[in-house]
Amino acid sequence: MEVFRQPRPPEVLKKERDEAQAEARRCQEDNVRSYVREQPANALRLDEAWSYSYTGKGETRPTSVAVRLGLSNPGAEPWTQAGAALVDSTGEEVELARWQESPIPANGAGAVVVGIERAPAQLGCPCTLKLWEAGGPRTVTLGNVTFQVVHNAVP
Repeated sequence: MEVFRQPRPPEVLKKERDEAQAEARRCQEDNVRSYVREQPANALRLDEAWSYSYTGKGETRPTSVAVRLGLSNPGAEPWTQAGAALVDSTGEEVELARWQESPIPANGAGAVVVGIERAPAQLGCPCTLKLWEAGGPRTVTLGNVTFQVVHNAVP
């Protein structure tokens, strides 16, 4: 524990708060990558995973969640996401909003983002995340997906 006898300027306190929040986000990202399980038959390889939660102004708990996946395509054809769903531990399937800036090129890498306006506690995780491509059979299935909640400090 550090004890300061001199008053500290607000800028210093805000900087320390921001650094602590950034460290919490890094730990959250590491946590996501260590728990997600890939299926052997996946069309794409998972390189990175980040989960995010959003707490609206005036809210005390997150109201939406998202996952950003860094994926590699070992195939000979580009991969374009057509849909995404989250299947919770009770078997309920929820369609997700999705965003992909551009197709993941053959033998290349890219990213997709999927999300939903729902509190993490309402999802019944761990969940299975399913992604599928436009007009084709290549899918990606990731198990043990959870949404870690990082509580934001009040400025």
